[in-house]
Amino acid sequence: MTESESLVYRVVPKCACSSIGQIMFHSDHGRYFDGDIHDLTEGLHKWSQDRSQSLIEDRVHKGGALTFTCVRNPYSRILSSFFDKIAGIQRNGKRYRGNLVPQLIQRYGIDVGSPENGFEFDQIASFRRFLLFARDTIRWRRPMEPDIHWSAMSGHISTFIVNGGRYDQIFFTEKFDEGMQKVLDAAATPVKVDVRNVPKFNESEGHGPKRAHKVSDYFDDLSRHLTWEIYKKDFQLFRYDFDDPDNKFPKGEVDLDEVHKKLGR
Repeated sequence: MTESESLVYRVVPKCACSSIGQIMFHSDHGRYFDGDIHDLTEGLHKWSQDRSQSLIEDRVHKGGALTFTCVRNPYSRILSSFFDKIAGIQRNGKRYRGNLVPQLIQRYGIDVGSPENGFEFDQIASFRRFLLFARDTIRWRRPMEPDIHWSAMSGHISTFIVNGGRYDQIFFTEKFDEGMQKVLDAAATPVKVDVRNVPKFNESEGHGPKRAHKVSDYFDDLSRHLTWEIYKKDFQLFRYDFDDPDNKFPKGEVDLDEVHKKLGR
């Protein structure tokens, strides 16, 4: 939440959250945070900060702030999670979650290369094995609890509703400028922001291999079946095209009433 309490955002990992956080910061302070917005400890209210929780809760229940979130095509999102969190090197120069990648290499036969060999590996084969691992974590919670970066978007989004919140807007990463501007135009922010002039904030850029193939190449019949098993509700609620992995755009607008009804139970 912005300190001015004009905007409340439910973070969904791998859905432009770095850019959204920076825009929210700018809408209060007239400047961007110098660094990774995830490291920020002042200038925005975050649920992870004890002092912020009661303020956020109070504003959500009383109303008056524009509440929103952002979603992304499930095919692109799980691919991004793989290339950033599994194949990539993190900002601290280490692998994500310490022993996670060695565990995946041992248990699932995944190869992710290394900076020393230019991240040379069979991207398609390794991604498909990662997808099996992601399904195992989500369905059976083993060999570990599901990670926030590949948990279903509907699960993240539902917690806000179940705890008494209601979204004013949900927009698409694929139509980011249009959707984010609509949010800003509807909110009483201290500083006006033109999204067209916002620099790109991609905190995972440049820390790992580039995707070498089109999206559909990574998803054979089994991979698509697993993707549907994990993200069925995401495809349905947010109108993404399950039949064509290369069509990143949604097939329709989000029905907010349907989202609140189906995720509010």
